Amino acid sequence: MAIERTFAMLKPGVLSRRIAGEIISRIERKGFDIIGLKIMRITRELAEKHYAEHIGKPFFNELVAYITSSPVVAMVLEGDQAIKILRMMCGSTKPEEANPGTIRGDYAMHTNINIIHASDSPEAAAREISLFFKPEELMDWSDGNQHWI
Repeated sequence: MAIERTFAMLKPGVLSRRIAGEIISRIERKGFDIIGLKIMRITRELAEKHYAEHIGKPFFNELVAYITSSPVVAMVLEGDQAIKILRMMCGSTKPEEANPGTIRGDYAMHTNINIIHASDSPEAAAREISLFFKPEELMDWSDGNQHWI
């Protein structure tokens, strides 16, 4: 097994639509350990750091405006192949291409107001986790179910 940590963020529309519990439940049922979880408002400065690779692109300002518009749920997840599996669960970034059964396929209608972010590589996961969480905010724990998942 390749146990990894990854970062996930439920974007503003999730809390507004009151579907955070449904999405977190899917993540838990898959077998991920939630080792960090918080509701927070993202500052423009943090949003610009988080989306630094998109600076200068036509959609950058709209992306920053959306992510800072209301609270988000930030999470650090741990599990076997966490990065790859969570991204598969999320589905395509373009909702019209996201398969039914994926988070975006079931809940997202528009790319510019996408409902979930998931790290796309180990390097991105490490960077994003460090942007949103202090080391002492992460809880290593085990429920003893690893061999069942």
